[in-house]
Amino acid sequence: MASIKKRPDGRWRARYRDAGGKEHARHFDRKVDGQRWLDEVTASVVTGQYVDPNAGKVSFREYAEQWRAAQVHRPTTQAHTETMLRRHAYPVLGDRPLASVLPSDVQSWVKRLATGSEERAPLSPSTVGVVHGIVSGIFRSAVRDRRVVANPCTGTKLPKVHRAKVQPPTTEQVRALETAIDPSWRALVTLSAGTGMRHGECLGLTVDRVDFLRRQLTVDRQLVTVQGREPFLAPPKTSASVRTIPLPQVVVEALAEHLRVYPSDDYVFRDTAGEPMRRTAFSARVWRPAIKAAGLPTTFTFHHLRHYYASLLIRHGESIKTVQARLGHASASETLDTYSHLWPDSEDRTRSAIDEVLGAPADSLRTADGL
Repeated sequence: MASIKKRPDGRWRARYRDAGGKEHARHFDRKVDGQRWLDEVTASVVTGQYVDPNAGKVSFREYAEQWRAAQVHRPTTQAHTETMLRRHAYPVLGDRPLASVLPSDVQSWVKRLATGSEERAPLSPSTVGVVHGIVSGIFRSAVRDRRVVANPCTGTKLPKVHRAKVQPPTTEQVRALETAIDPSWRALVTLSAGTGMRHGECLGLTVDRVDFLRRQLTVDRQLVTVQGREPFLAPPKTSASVRTIPLPQVVVEALAEHLRVYPSDDYVFRDTAGEPMRRTAFSARVWRPAIKAAGLPTTFTFHHLRHYYASLLIRHGESIKTVQARLGHASASETLDTYSHLWPDSEDRTRSAIDEVLGAPADSLRTADGL
């Protein structure tokens, strides 16, 4: 139901009632403007795009918290999302009504994240992309809930991510780390370098997942550490991460010796109190002192051991699919995106292939072609 009437002051009052019976009205200087507004509202109702003008008055923070509580996320993803919103989105967008956030506001916010300010250091392009993706997901949900008409994050120009090529550590660096690290964690270095397992997968490894007889190891869990909770076991990063890894003899011997010295019926690696080791504690108490003692750069992370394993497989001629399976990548493209530059260069093989044909005498070409 809609109508437009002229008021005593000469202005035109256009009004309509929504499906819930609530009346909405606006005043215009010209009747044609009021009629155009009513026509737009009627069209949006007919096409199913109608949005209650009051629905977008809820603050971004309030709606985002409702959205976050409804998501089916892994515990680590839940914690990460909460941190990203609290640190980087709420200070600027948190108190703004949803409907008041414009694409230009989002673009300005993204630039501030990328360039920094007096109070905050700039974020890396990849982190800016992550935060923007979370906020965009929240606004997409708001569009589906008919809170706002459109997602203001659509079309945002993000800083370009320059992905540096992976530089695996050398065998000498891995050896130096094995020597420098606390003896109770030496087998962990050998395990990761010899299997490519992720940090959480290594810390979550239990004795029953190691088959010493068949020389293989099952990865189907990882140790998750979330602030405010005790460490716990959970499924690995993706379904592709569930895998069986063949164990080299050097890894078998390292694990066997470790369990001889540090017997266990559950976790293979534990802290001094016999409890699962938190990643933050491992980094502060074990890893940083070890890389310093080994003379390695401070940028040397646990993930470098995974790169080392991948580089060994590639160097010894393993296929892309094999490397993908061993690392637990979701797709071969992920493996190629990360390690394509490590595969042997094919330039010489290309030259040889062409020279073998075009550089051969005509008679031999006819013979080779069966002519």
